[in-house]
Amino acid sequence: MLALSDAKALVATLPDPEIPAVSLVDLGIVRDVAYDDDTLVVTVTPTYTGCPATAVIALDIETALLRQGAEKVRINTQMSPAWTTDWITAEGREKLRAYGIAPPTMAAANCAGMLSAQSPDCPLCGSADTALIAGRGSTPCKAQFRCNACLEPFDYFKAI
Repeated sequence: MLALSDAKALVATLPDPEIPAVSLVDLGIVRDVAYDDDTLVVTVTPTYTGCPATAVIALDIETALLRQGAEKVRINTQMSPAWTTDWITAEGREKLRAYGIAPPTMAAANCAGMLSAQSPDCPLCGSADTALIAGRGSTPCKAQFRCNACLEPFDYFKAI
């Protein structure tokens, strides 16, 4: 049987399939890792209901844990409370910035819970002089911005 501490440590290393610079734990989508009798149960909350990476994330977690010696693994998807960008760890926010994605600010989601594009600082040069190019970036949870100082385009992880 895989030790719970080893299982948690392993899950913390698994990258997000759409943003490999951050782990699933950095994104705050892993809610719990625990044993239920002899079954290792990992509870995840997707970033949003239609996230295309949800099935890949579950498979990645299960495969990694089974390869490391877990005998039985179950992935629980917990939709409530809904995931929020406030759950992204401080380390995750820095990893996003270093990867070239402007992280959302804390508590930036509007009251209706809509994906909203703020005015992020450029993750490349730090300038606050940025402009929205498109409401969708490389994935639906991101918006495309351009920095007016360095002229580079970049994704912004929308606050939700």
